[in-house]
Amino acid sequence: MSGIPIKVLIADDDALIREGLKIILELDDRFQVVGCVENGEKAVEFCMNNQADVALLDVRMPVMDGLAAAKSISSGTSVRPLILTTFDDDEFIINAIKSGAKGYLLKNNPPERMKDAIKLVHDGGTVMQDAVMDKLKESIDGIDITKKKSKGSIADTLFSRFSEREMEVIELISKGMSNKEIAGKMFISEGTVKNYITSVLNKTGLEHRTQIAIYYLNTLRQA
Repeated sequence: MSGIPIKVLIADDDALIREGLKIILELDDRFQVVGCVENGEKAVEFCMNNQADVALLDVRMPVMDGLAAAKSISSGTSVRPLILTTFDDDEFIINAIKSGAKGYLLKNNPPERMKDAIKLVHDGGTVMQDAVMDKLKESIDGIDITKKKSKGSIADTLFSRFSEREMEVIELISKGMSNKEIAGKMFISEGTVKNYITSVLNKTGLEHRTQIAIYYLNTLRQA
């Protein structure tokens, strides 16, 4: 296959997992494993001093965990962190996104799914598999933003840029509703829903619907 391979760093304190992932990726000429380390501190150090495109980071590692490493890597380098873990706890998911991770992937995924996720993150996307999105939906389901906002609050400040109708669209997206479902709920056309979504994306600099849900959840958590 022609083209420059995606340079991947693997950080996991389990040597068997590190080597297993390395073997899986190196069998595919789209990828090049440029390093394997056993903790977050070494992952940060590697990314600061070497060329890599994507860093696969386990959550629980000694010295420095994957979330702290993701934050340092995201803020200090151009490497895109991808959290790879066995944990599907709500707080891990939320903190992974806040830390600058470009996705959250469970280790029980088949090799092809992992490779697809790495490529997507490398190409600028954000990986959120269904099980993870379900957790996010559960966390925000039933929350009314009007009950969370107060004068001068963080949520009030961040959401003040949106119209009332845009806020309604944001809330419904965050509850997992499709454009068609939102249109039916708000008694407007799907085209109008798309226009509202485009406006929200432009105002926030976000790229897609999933990030709108994450933005909404993170803002509520700060409020």
